[in-house]
Amino acid sequence: MLYHLLYPLHDYHAIFNVFRYITFRTAYATLTALIISLILGPWIIKKLSQYGVRQYIREEGPSSHKPKEGTPTMGGILILFSALFSTALWADLTNYYIWVVIFVTLTFGIIGFVDDYAKLARKNNRGLRVKAKLFVQSSIAIAVALLLYFDPKFNSHLILPFFKKITPDLGWLYVIFILLVIVGCSNAVNLTDGLDGLAMGSLVIAYTTYLVFSYCAGHFKIANYLQIAYVAHSGELAVFCGAMVGAGMGFLWFNAYPAQVFMGDVGSLALGATLGTVAVIIKQEIILLLVGALFVAEALSVIFQVGYFKLSHGRRIFKMAPIHHHFELKGWSEPKIIVRFWIIAIMLALLAVSTLKLR
Repeated sequence: MLYHLLYPLHDYHAIFNVFRYITFRTAYATLTALIISLILGPWIIKKLSQYGVRQYIREEGPSSHKPKEGTPTMGGILILFSALFSTALWADLTNYYIWVVIFVTLTFGIIGFVDDYAKLARKNNRGLRVKAKLFVQSSIAIAVALLLYFDPKFNSHLILPFFKKITPDLGWLYVIFILLVIVGCSNAVNLTDGLDGLAMGSLVIAYTTYLVFSYCAGHFKIANYLQIAYVAHSGELAVFCGAMVGAGMGFLWFNAYPAQVFMGDVGSLALGATLGTVAVIIKQEIILLLVGALFVAEALSVIFQVGYFKLSHGRRIFKMAPIHHHFELKGWSEPKIIVRFWIIAIMLALLAVSTLKLR
């Protein structure tokens, strides 16, 4: 909005020329989302508490989580509002990719909202049926995949880190691949959101990484120099990622241990799906396995645990899944698990960024 209102004025005064720069708008999108989140946070938490929007703890969960019951949830509303409002202010709203990620954020946010509401209505930690939720998620992801696949400017080549000259063409299988990335990332982040600030802190790190990747992918000279896929106009996604980083940091102020509010599925499903969508658009899907390795590990721990439990007739690999609960039951304190996982996430993010130069 500000881009469209103020940039045309550069003909009258040179100061307005700064609005053409993605770096400038990304910085202010981050700050704007952060400030909005910090200002609205206490009010949102108060309202959620007043309306009885409180967290229910699963019965089989660690006993240390029982005191968390009653903490306001669905705080993801604050994240989504702050990020999308900031995006609307600072991004180029004529950019096609901006509307794709806004669409994914809103639709997966609605799925999460309905899931959270179902938990509140049933007064337990069981929301929508898994099959129903996966069906709706997959339908949206396929719609996005088809939009991208049939875009003349988009291609179905897969970019491999470390092997930048090897770009296999997946053809129509790329639609299935996009589906797996978006839905998989959405649910992996959702599974990670089990400790105060764990998922949000990790998401801030991941979105910061993809902010860098988005800017590089959308800049022809930089993309050519680094020998990564150049995706015209995708640099604008850096503004969106910046808004997500700011909103996430603002929310983390209230979500850090001991949490005053949880993001709920309205936040985790939306933020995970959108992260996957950004990765798909800028052709950095494979590197998401590295940037989001923490989310992948959490999801795989659940898959392996459930699979082994069924095959072995009741035996377990971990004390409890997702894996962060395993460490809790081993005696690690919650803050220690969170900080150590953040450190791992930062190391992986730095390694991912280093692949820009590795050929």
